[in-house]
Parts: sequence; C-alpha cells; structure tokens
Amino acid sequence: MQHGPAVRRRKLGAELRALRISAGLTSGEAARLAGWHQSKVSRIETGTSGVKPPDVRLLLDVYGVADRQLRELLLVLSGSGDGDGRHHWWHAYRGVLPPTYRDFISLESQASTMRTLETTVIPGLLQTPEYARAVTEAALEDASEERLDALVEVRLARQDVLRATPPLELSAVLDEAVLRREVGGPGVMTRQLNRLVEAARLPQVRLQVLPFGAGAHIGMTGPFVIFSFSRTSDLDVVVLDHLTSSLHLERKEDLRVYSEAFDALSIHALSPEDSLDFIAGAATGA
Repeated sequence: MQHGPAVRRRKLGAELRALRISAGLTSGEAARLAGWHQSKVSRIETGTSGVKPPDVRLLLDVYGVADRQLRELLLVLSGSGDGDGRHHWWHAYRGVLPPTYRDFISLESQASTMRTLETTVIPGLLQTPEYARAVTEAALEDASEERLDALVEVRLARQDVLRATPPLELSAVLDEAVLRREVGGPGVMTRQLNRLVEAARLPQVRLQVLPFGAGAHIGMTGPFVIFSFSRTSDLDVVVLDHLTSSLHLERKEDLRVYSEAFDALSIHALSPEDSLDFIAGAATGA
C-alpha cells in the first residue's frame, strides 16, 4: 500500500521493462541507444528513481512504441502535464488541488473502466453543480468562495470522461444511504436524484443500489475505486480515500480481493433496472 506517485513509478517501470523485452533489447542495449548509462535504465525499471517525461518519450521511441494511447498513458504515469504535447486541463487548477487529487484525476482521465462503491455521497462523475458545491462546502468549512467555485468547476470538468471517445465505463454500487442523505436541501437532492436517473440510462454507466434490506455487507468497511486500463491490466489500481490523503493498492492479490468484493456487492445489490426504479422512487419521495 503506497501513495500514488510511488505506485505509478513502479507500474511505469514494469511497463517500460516489458516494452524493452518485447523490443528484443537488453537493458544495456537500451541504455546505449538512449545515450545513457545502464544503471539509469535499471533504476527506472525498478521504480527506485523517478523518470521525466522526455526520458519516457525517448525510451518509447527506442522501443518503437507508436501506439498513441499507450504513450499517453505512460506519460501520465510519469507525472507529465503534457501527454504527447496535449496539456491536461487540471493543471490550470494546480494552486487549489492537492497532489493526491491531481493523481486521482490523471488516473481517471486515462482509465477505460472505473468500478466504485459509494457509501456516503453520489459519485463525483454524476454530481450536479448544486450537490457538488454542498458536498465541497461540508468538507472544507473554511474555504473561500473563490476556492469553492474552482473545486466545483474541477468536479464538473471531470465528468467529460463520460462523454469522451471512447467514454469511461462507470460501474457504481450505491448504498441506499447515499440516496437518503439530504445534501443541500430537498430541492438540490431531488434534482440530483433525477440526474442519477438520466445517467443510469447512458450505455457507459451502470448503477446499482444496495438497499438497507440487504443487511450487512462487505462494503461496510468503506468506499473504494478500482481503475482499469484497456492497454494493460498491470496498471490497474485500487484507490482508497482518507480525510487527508489517498492510498493506492497495486498488488495483484489486493486487486483480486477488491474485484471480488465489488462482484459480491453487485450480486447483492438491486439489478440496474430495479435500481433505476428505486432511484426514481426516491426522487419523487415514494
């Protein structure tokens, strides 16, 4: 269990090593072609030292990697603000976003699928502006109006991943408490639930409600997010949010446990069709 940057260094190093081997090169040959000492390639591949985006681009060129999406993903893992020359929008908010939040957004922007269990709030990708502001105000009681405005803008900008080509595929299991907790007042909550109904009809969104009647369940230990990437499963990661930081789980056994937990929650939750009816009922006060 590590913070985001350490996890990303190791994942990036492992992927670069696999690409080198696929290219039929030894670490010494790769270093020579890049104009480096062999030890630099070794440190990058083991994740013991960071690697700058220009160095990642050079290695990808040496290994003959032309896949634009893969290049973009690996550059994001290196901490690049510019994927192959494309500025990432969240860097405009660097002054108001903590590093852990920027890490989360960078993973979200490159993931192909996102599976999440939410036990307290509507997923950020599905929040209305009013709901997002109410949640942000509650979490940051002393924040200025300017900072609140910026954080809500970020929350809404993140939602573009659901409209991208291809879009992020979102699967969310929502504890019933998420729907019953009145955030921002009755009007805000009604509009938010109606927004969920709209989102549930999108082909890239799968929503399931875990009703109180389901009793105790494995998700009671807390919410989590599983990011998966279409280009390589070795980059999949589980993110656990805490009050002051986020932790990332990268081991295959951890990924297996959380994936199995999500599958179990999906089985115990209402079907997507019944969940849609449940949410619509909650919106009308039924």
